[in-house]
Amino acid sequence: MTSEITLFVNPTAGRGRGAHAAQPAASALRAAGHSVRTVVGTDAPDALARLRRAVADGTGAVVAVGGDGLVSLALQALAGTLVPLGVAAVGTGNDFARALGLPVGDPAAAGRLAAAALKGSRFRETDLGLLTTADGDRWYGTVLCSGFDSRVNDRGNRMRLPAGRFKYDLAILAELAAFRPHPYRIRLDGGEVIETEATLVAVGNGSSYGGGMRICADARTDDGLFDVTVVGDCSRSTLLRVFPKVYRGTHLSHPKVTVHRAAEVTLEAPGLTGYADGEPLGPLPVTARCVPGAVRVLAG
Repeated sequence: MTSEITLFVNPTAGRGRGAHAAQPAASALRAAGHSVRTVVGTDAPDALARLRRAVADGTGAVVAVGGDGLVSLALQALAGTLVPLGVAAVGTGNDFARALGLPVGDPAAAGRLAAAALKGSRFRETDLGLLTTADGDRWYGTVLCSGFDSRVNDRGNRMRLPAGRFKYDLAILAELAAFRPHPYRIRLDGGEVIETEATLVAVGNGSSYGGGMRICADARTDDGLFDVTVVGDCSRSTLLRVFPKVYRGTHLSHPKVTVHRAAEVTLEAPGLTGYADGEPLGPLPVTARCVPGAVRVLAG
């Protein structure tokens, strides 16, 4: 294996922490004897094109320095290859790193862990979701979501002010005012279609999204199955009681919440957008297929 490591950097992650975090991650890798090449794109398509060239050229590993959005972009280049992925999680959510027990907010530790894993050939074969939409195929590592949470994302993305997480707090309040369940058609593993009214449906390869919201609390990234969390047609007052429990994962015991396990899931719902790894997919329908061991992650 070549000793050259590609550092894949989002300079804007975590309000600028991405660029700042690249240096300690690179220093830890160089201290372990690796040469480091940095890839920074002008935008997402350019960054992905540059990373794909680095993978094609035979890089020894890719270390993504940023949040879940950048990790998701890296997965598009690494899924199905033998090139391992390290993560220096310095974004807002960092749910992919959390699911795998990787350091969060400590790029030097992440760099040391990646270097030690490379030295010891310690890789964790990790499942990914492969999405099929009207715009083509795409990989994801954490959670595919739709419904109330995706509408909050839609509204927040349309708001220019205020900045930061407060914008999404306002979006939650606005969506609560307009809240209603949505008619879904859900097909699991090609079986019979489930027609139901639901507040949201989340298809988890990992357990959390949104920076630790454990919507699919029992999901594992190495079992070849998704956990599909369906929050039923609850009232606004019930949603207000249940939603805070998502941070502890205790919402799963509520009678309005059901969990299915499946390797393939198709979601249909009129007027709803899907999001995966926090990134918009476009309108439903979408089909997600769990691909076992689709990426090798540098782990302790």
